[in-house]
Amino acid sequence: MPEVVDARVTPKGSLDVLSHSEIDQLLASDRGGMFDLFRRCALAVLNSGSETDNAKAVFERYRDFDIRIIRQAWGIKLEIRNAPAAAFVDGEMIRGIQEHLFSVLRDIVYTANEIIDSGRFDLRESASITNAVFHILRNARLFDIKGRPNLIVCWGGHSISREEYDYTKKVGYELGLRGLNVCTGCGPGAMKGPMKGATIGHWKQRNHAGRYIGVTEPGIIAAEPPNPIVSHLVIMPDIEKRLEAFVRIGHGIVVFPGGAGTTEEILYLLGVLLDPRNAEQPLPLIFTGPTGSAAYFEQIHAFIGATLGVAAQQRYRIITGDPAAVARELTHGLDDVREWRRRTSDSYSFNWLLRVPPELQQPFEVNHETMAALTLTGDQPLHLRAADLRRLFSGIVAGNVKDYGIRAIERHGPFEVRGDRAIVAELDRLLAGFVAERRMKIADGQYRPCYRLVA
Repeated sequence: MPEVVDARVTPKGSLDVLSHSEIDQLLASDRGGMFDLFRRCALAVLNSGSETDNAKAVFERYRDFDIRIIRQAWGIKLEIRNAPAAAFVDGEMIRGIQEHLFSVLRDIVYTANEIIDSGRFDLRESASITNAVFHILRNARLFDIKGRPNLIVCWGGHSISREEYDYTKKVGYELGLRGLNVCTGCGPGAMKGPMKGATIGHWKQRNHAGRYIGVTEPGIIAAEPPNPIVSHLVIMPDIEKRLEAFVRIGHGIVVFPGGAGTTEEILYLLGVLLDPRNAEQPLPLIFTGPTGSAAYFEQIHAFIGATLGVAAQQRYRIITGDPAAVARELTHGLDDVREWRRRTSDSYSFNWLLRVPPELQQPFEVNHETMAALTLTGDQPLHLRAADLRRLFSGIVAGNVKDYGIRAIERHGPFEVRGDRAIVAELDRLLAGFVAERRMKIADGQYRPCYRLVA
């Protein structure tokens, strides 16, 4: 049996009070709906630092975990039973975890009340989706409206080699020395390393205003719980709004080695940048890792070239083994971003003028039918082909680490994915390389594919 703790905790961080109607709604949904979503995300936050990336295993390990909302005159208190003991020190919840816990509650309540149920947002319409993303981020107090463009989004795998992890820290350190802030998916591995390095760089420069932003969503948080360095945590309602949040708030993007999830992020971004209406948008994009990871980026570069062409390859630069060069390249690129935002009168804190194609905004419900229905053909416009490839990798991520995806594979077997023979061959080559390099989730010493490619 795991070591567990019972506790009562009060709000910390950006959730100060809840209205009576919000409390009533939470209490009314006890053991279902919004409350069940909060319980699952709360357990993931309290399980920060766990070695497993299997959401199903987390929920089974702590099946007796419970959390109750206690009404107070000023708001609420949480009563927690059978919580992971690692979230506490001498019986007191760690302050950062306590803040993350109430950030989860803040975002789940706000999304339910103000985004989904209010009628203010038509989530079938592109501009309204973008507006909803903005409101969730604003409610989380994420925007630094007086700051210059300096936020670098870092993507990469949550389970990477020690050499690759140490390299992400070195890049973060170089970013911190140059006054750049870091935003990641908030989990371990390549999401934690840049933040860890940036804290040292910031403190060496006596920069006490460093920001370490984590953006996640309920489907992934159990496999990638927030790391303790995250100072601003935001829970977006789904993966598509999470990805749109990244590209709207980021001023530059760094991609470290990873697996299917990192490939999904790359394809999403290329789908955005390949839209003809974004042709002039400056957004520095760098793929980087230690010298020993050069072969990984060669695979990714070859796959992009074969499936999306030279136009896609021209939107990024590959730098290996040189963290300082990465930071310098981004710093120079931010000059172009700042000039573009000034010239077009766009916001520094939220890129309103970037067009995100509707195909990349609508939530993709991963199941055997939707995966089989993907259209992977050579006659699609490039940005739409990138969108379907991104959906494919979203399905692989779900089948690998998300609780509902794992259960679907257990019940019905692997997803079937169909496409042109040439595209399927490239997918097979890339995914086989991920397995050989142990970049896919390995259980009992072997990889059990959650997909089957059909030409």
